[in-house]
Amino acid sequence: MSSTWGNSIKYTIFGESHGEAIGIVVDGLTAGFKIDLEEVEFEMKRRAPGTSKLVTKRKEKDKFEIVSGIFDGRTNGAPLCALIGNINQTSADYEKTKNIIRAGHADYPAFIKHNECNDYRGGGHFSGRITAPIVFAGAVAKQILRTKEIAIGSHILQIGSEKDVAFDSVNVKLDDLDSLKHKKIPTIELESAKAMEQLIIKIKQQNDSVGGIIETAVINLPVGLGEPFFDSLESQIAHLVFSIPGVKGIEFGLGFGLAEKKGSEIMDEFYIDNDCIKTYHNNNGGVLGGLSTGMPLLFKVVVKPTSSIKQKQRTVDVKVKSNTEVEIVGRHDPCIILRTVPVVEAMTAMAILDLV
Repeated sequence: MSSTWGNSIKYTIFGESHGEAIGIVVDGLTAGFKIDLEEVEFEMKRRAPGTSKLVTKRKEKDKFEIVSGIFDGRTNGAPLCALIGNINQTSADYEKTKNIIRAGHADYPAFIKHNECNDYRGGGHFSGRITAPIVFAGAVAKQILRTKEIAIGSHILQIGSEKDVAFDSVNVKLDDLDSLKHKKIPTIELESAKAMEQLIIKIKQQNDSVGGIIETAVINLPVGLGEPFFDSLESQIAHLVFSIPGVKGIEFGLGFGLAEKKGSEIMDEFYIDNDCIKTYHNNNGGVLGGLSTGMPLLFKVVVKPTSSIKQKQRTVDVKVKSNTEVEIVGRHDPCIILRTVPVVEAMTAMAILDLV
């Protein structure tokens, strides 16, 4: 398996959903940076399970223990390693159905790829649980980027049929990005959050799940950030974002909407504003030729509905090679997108820090 990513900075994740612990090693950070651990804890709580009736009931506080890389509160040049204990597993839920592959999960390809030795409990290394250490690394990356005035923020653009307004593509404000992370359902318009909450509750009562779209913005990027061809700004971000369980699509700027436009309609024409070169529009999402333009970097991510729902599904028993049915037990999110927002931001920060 490929559990290490990065060029200038190497990120290595480890652990399984129901193992003793999960964690991450970050190698390549410059020595002397003072990490605000309270801010890291805040980011971890944004992703943590069991925080409301809208998410899974699994109670994990996601308390991290830094075992290397910090001395007197500052990075010391050694690899930064953080451990997060798993304290609320219910592995027995999975023991009963260990040979039954779940629809929409990695169970079957993992079973084949790893010679029937994959950890089936909660998805093992394929679980969304593994994104907790990603958020830790992303929280550190965000702090380093803030020293360069680079800021990242996201809102939920859509859950099911309920939609929020999009970011202003040419004028994203820092205060707006910072305020979003303090909201239970991060939307620009309050009414959108209320409608989304009611939809999630309704879907949960139906023993079903729902997906949605996250819109992310990055401001104050230096012009020319990216290493085309293969390490373009879009390539780096897309690589990491597509590694998040449940993510099925990403688009920058107008993305797929460009297909129905004419060139004359989507040109990001330039002008000078107080010696700063800007564009009147931002249809390309702040990226041209794989390089940042200095305009806000904007992209959208599609997250599928949670596959684990309490409804009967047709499947296969891989041991006896027979058709069967299964009803998923355990504790699952009716809408995983609520806890995916900080993960997308973390992956974005990790990708940009590597390029910076």
